[in-house]
Amino acid sequence: MAFAQSPALEKACTKVARDFNLASTITLGTVQSFPELSPPGVRLTYSTDRNAKPEEIDDQLECEFDSNTAPFGLKRFCLERTCYSADSKDPAERRRFEEIRLLMERSPS
Repeated sequence: MAFAQSPALEKACTKVARDFNLASTITLGTVQSFPELSPPGVRLTYSTDRNAKPEEIDDQLECEFDSNTAPFGLKRFCLERTCYSADSKDPAERRRFEEIRLLMERSPS
């Protein structure tokens, strides 16, 4: 497992995974954060199965934020090969991004 560089950014990205999957908890695998990049971001693997074994934790999420300090401001997130952002060409992807962004604003953690 990679060492965490920004626990707060990682927590925000974990919330994206929970909200996107309508899950109250997720099991984390590898988490990597990059607060020094522009835009700051996090990559992680996760599973919605609470009892997932390490080799079963293979869903991937990438999050990008406007800032590396709270409030972070969700800029974009990608699950596997699909990315969601305010400027996505696909209306359904734009809407999903806005839903997650609003949930982040309502309850940041």
